[in-house]
Amino acid sequence: MSTITMPFSRVLATPAAACDDAQAFFRQKLRFETDPADVYTNMKNGVEDFILLDVRSPEDYAKSHIPGALNVPSATIDAATTAHLQRGKLLVVYCWGPGCNGAAKAAVKLSALSFAVKEMIGGIEYWEDRERYPVERGA
Repeated sequence: MSTITMPFSRVLATPAAACDDAQAFFRQKLRFETDPADVYTNMKNGVEDFILLDVRSPEDYAKSHIPGALNVPSATIDAATTAHLQRGKLLVVYCWGPGCNGAAKAAVKLSALSFAVKEMIGGIEYWEDRERYPVERGA
């Protein structure tokens, strides 16, 4: 009698979390991030419950940025460079894309300054190149 061996599953090498744990994890994750589709839908529908910050360099911002986004480069974020931002309004930050952690660095600094903040995952790469949402060019 031969024994049939199943191939090793990398997916199941670590078992999935219990449903309650998974729900708690993903609900928590959504408190820290949003995506281009949600940002675009809000903008298109006139929902103005956040301020969009492009945290790339002024040169990169001038090449292409999301309409209405303010440019506050990650490296410059401090109390003085954020004094013009409305307190009590959510800040949504973005940088280049999945390979860039500039938005995460900006979120650390902004939250230390007592701003509510979320990262727009995918950055300008997903906004412009993948989703083909509108952009502005120039300063």
